[in-house]
Amino acid sequence: MSVSTPLPPRLILYHKQSTSGRLRYLRLPTGILAFEPMPTLSSLKEEGTASAKVLPHPAACIRAAESHLKLPNGSLEAEAEFYAEIDTPEGVVPVLLGRFTTIDPPFAEAETLGGKFITLTEARGLHPIELDLARRAYELVLG
Repeated sequence: MSVSTPLPPRLILYHKQSTSGRLRYLRLPTGILAFEPMPTLSSLKEEGTASAKVLPHPAACIRAAESHLKLPNGSLEAEAEFYAEIDTPEGVVPVLLGRFTTIDPPFAEAETLGGKFITLTEARGLHPIELDLARRAYELVLG
């Protein structure tokens, strides 16, 4: 696998209900990594083994995701404590975490992209790498 320049980041987007603590991930037709499918022959790097010397700033990714979902500015916030890397033959893909700030998940916007919101228990059909990333995000958000 390559250790070259990082490729464009992918985002895991989630919503946490403020009253119940219910955590749901945006699942698109390609999985929970927005907005492109995970490259084939990928492997998730161990936690704490980031190869990038300069990490991508999440603001640009968050704004691009808001635009892609046709959401108002401020509808997403980056979780600065989350960072992961997927090693692929094309290079390293950074993975960032974004939180929907709305009271309820933007169901209609997700549906326009063929997506839906799922809980961790509904994520069984995801690729094992995405399951591990969802677990890492869950542990960070809910402890």
